[in-house]
Amino acid sequence: MNKYTKMTQLLAGVVLVASLPTAALAQAKEPLKIALVASKSGGFSTMGADVISGIKFAVEEANAKGGVDGRKIELAEGDDESTPDAGRRAAEKLTRDGYKFILGPITSSISLAISQNLTRWDAAFIGTMAKADKLTADACNPRFIRTNHSDAMDLAMINQWVKGLKGNNFAILAADYVWGQDSAKSFEAAVTSQGKKVSLKLFAPLGTKDYAPYIQQLKAAGVDAIWFADVSGGVNFVKQANDFGLKTPLIGHALVSNFIINATGKLLEGTPGNVGYTPDVNSPASKAFAAAFKAKNGRLPTDTEGQAYNGAMVLFQGVKLAKSVEPEAVTKALRGATVDTLYGKATVRAADNQMVIPNFVARVKMADGVLRPVIEQTFPASITPAASPLCKM
Repeated sequence: MNKYTKMTQLLAGVVLVASLPTAALAQAKEPLKIALVASKSGGFSTMGADVISGIKFAVEEANAKGGVDGRKIELAEGDDESTPDAGRRAAEKLTRDGYKFILGPITSSISLAISQNLTRWDAAFIGTMAKADKLTADACNPRFIRTNHSDAMDLAMINQWVKGLKGNNFAILAADYVWGQDSAKSFEAAVTSQGKKVSLKLFAPLGTKDYAPYIQQLKAAGVDAIWFADVSGGVNFVKQANDFGLKTPLIGHALVSNFIINATGKLLEGTPGNVGYTPDVNSPASKAFAAAFKAKNGRLPTDTEGQAYNGAMVLFQGVKLAKSVEPEAVTKALRGATVDTLYGKATVRAADNQMVIPNFVARVKMADGVLRPVIEQTFPASITPAASPLCKM
């Protein structure tokens, strides 16, 4: 082959590449591979279905627009069975299969089991639901980013909120695991700092079905209101409390979630509680998401779907910032970055990878033709406490 033939072939190759559409060239980029580890079974399976729905909606929406930074998004699913051991196994399998970006775990215990293995798996984890402070304190990991509220953020909000709560004497019923215990501590600290008291604290093991013994104690306590923090037991408790004639008002920590409201008829109507997201969040991104979701599904997104979608939003922006799908590069790019979220512009705090966002109190009422949590109070992101000194990254 002479030099003229070689030159002709080279020029033909250049012309061919130049003539390819941009989309075709983009597809040559390495895909973004997400490990969707969610509770398909076990005590959190109802919430798990909403997590899956929110993340899949984000992925399908992004792929329909050409992917993320010209990269197709691929999704593989695993069932954490609502337990830490199963969650760790599911995450490890998917990351070893090349799906290095983990989304979906709900509980703090599952999230902690996964987070401590991220370096070993060369993976990254965007947390969208778990609240335990430990995740961004002594167990913080530069490869873990939390896009939802932490317990410390909720406590800061609760400290403001309880000033307007009626009554001076409260009871607590919380789930007996990391998140429930943190919730109980947070509420007790908030009310006692206001000169009020907690005269009864009860903790129900994860998976509790029969709340009758707890309800009898709550009825006998004669308190003004009950702080309830038991996500997986919410439906059973609300129904049984009604059956046993418990009239004491409830204040919910994650109680006024859509899936609990939908499963309990009108029993929670009028109940206040914190929420991580509702379509009432007033930002352009939230309005666009709610409208697009309703157009496709015939209903508004739930609180859990919104938080899951928001986490995917943040991950996609991390890939764009890093111009990479290397887990460490993406989390480094997000650390300290200000990104677009369902809550407006928000910063991923460099000290602990906690995203700083406003917080909300809602009340269950009729809106948009359905019974759902409707935001009544918004607390600014500025009340977020400083990062824990226990976080060393």
